[in-house]
Amino acid sequence: MRIHILGICGTFMSGIAVLAKHSGHEVTGSDTNVYPPMSTQLREQGITLMEGYDPAHIDPNIDCVIVGNVIKRGNPAMESILENDISYLSGPAWLYQHVLKDRSVLAVAGTHGKTTTSSLLAWVLEHAGLQPGFLIGGVPDNFAVSARLGNSQYFVIEADEYDSAFFDKRSKFLHYHPKTLILNNLEYDHADIFPDLDAIKRQFHYLVRIVPRNGFIVRQAEDANLTDVLAMGCWTPVTDFGLTQGEWRAELIAEDGSAFSVFHHDVLVGEVHWSLLGKHNVMNALAVIAACTHAGVDLATMLPAFSHFKSVKRRMEKKGEAKHITVYDDFAHHPTAIATTLAGLRANIGSQSRLIAVVEFGSYTMRTGTHKNALRQAFLAADMVVCQETAIDWGLKEALAEFKQPVSLYDGVDQLVAGLVPLLCSGDHVVVMSNSSFGNVHQKLLNAIEKS
Repeated sequence: MRIHILGICGTFMSGIAVLAKHSGHEVTGSDTNVYPPMSTQLREQGITLMEGYDPAHIDPNIDCVIVGNVIKRGNPAMESILENDISYLSGPAWLYQHVLKDRSVLAVAGTHGKTTTSSLLAWVLEHAGLQPGFLIGGVPDNFAVSARLGNSQYFVIEADEYDSAFFDKRSKFLHYHPKTLILNNLEYDHADIFPDLDAIKRQFHYLVRIVPRNGFIVRQAEDANLTDVLAMGCWTPVTDFGLTQGEWRAELIAEDGSAFSVFHHDVLVGEVHWSLLGKHNVMNALAVIAACTHAGVDLATMLPAFSHFKSVKRRMEKKGEAKHITVYDDFAHHPTAIATTLAGLRANIGSQSRLIAVVEFGSYTMRTGTHKNALRQAFLAADMVVCQETAIDWGLKEALAEFKQPVSLYDGVDQLVAGLVPLLCSGDHVVVMSNSSFGNVHQKLLNAIEKS
């Protein structure tokens, strides 16, 4: 089959492209604003990328066009597809029909931690010899690709609540029909899609509705919003996890979360020692332990896998060090994710080293100021906060004025780098937080520090 993918460089659509290629299909794709790691992955897989949405990119005799949810009416390629009656599907619909339909699907849903948890879940199953397939919204370092078909019944999917396509406004995860479902957490996000938190809860309820009675749900015990979702109706066995309550619990051995004890029904069953930081990652690990236990992996086999987990690109990824100043890249762009990420690094580096947060409010929810009242609390662990000005005036300057630590605001990346580098000192830790390429600010900072 000859397939063309519109919006191919998105994290999800890039994974679809890899799965289609490995299934034996001929795959091409179009996109704009192409940047790593997905563009790199696609080229390494031998998939042809075309810049822009020129209708000429699509052969009239193409078998199917897979349409990413970034595509809107008025897109020239999409208009040509509609006018010429070319067959098209959403990414989630294609994925279910051609990959997931006959698999045992393990889905990871929630506002935060989906990518890390999905990557960890796939890795633990791999370590146990189960060779799962997966599609993850990032590139796990243990696998070096965001998607693969696998060689077993198991398939791990990062289950996003975002819409499927302009012609299918259901959440993506409703297409996946999971047998095992992890519900990590639930907060308000995606303000461009959902008017309020109740609308997101409703979509999560629809997801719970389609998990079969012989399936399994793993939920965070400490999240009241998930309690609300399950109270709408649940027909599947449920287990829970948490730091203070739940069938599966953890107690920190190291304050930064790099080591913790695991309890099942309050009985100590083992320890985890690994490279990840933060209580949020401990919670991610508990969810994976519960899900893998249900999949038949024993704890003696499972727990050693955690020490070999290498995390995911753009999740507290160390980009480099120059003059004893360390620069990290992190995807966090929601106040809760920002707070937990910074708290984890602060616990690791201690109080004597400075922690500088460099932030771009890139998501629709953040750049429209939906969470502006939570920003001050989110950045408490940082000694300095540096931001790029947003295109939409939602009161960013007023919000930053309430911060307790020094704050700087710049018009662009080059100005930000020029202003920040003279303020840095040996021993500083700089965390770049954004859900976009952020103008390659990480490397520009490292280069400028080296020259300073």
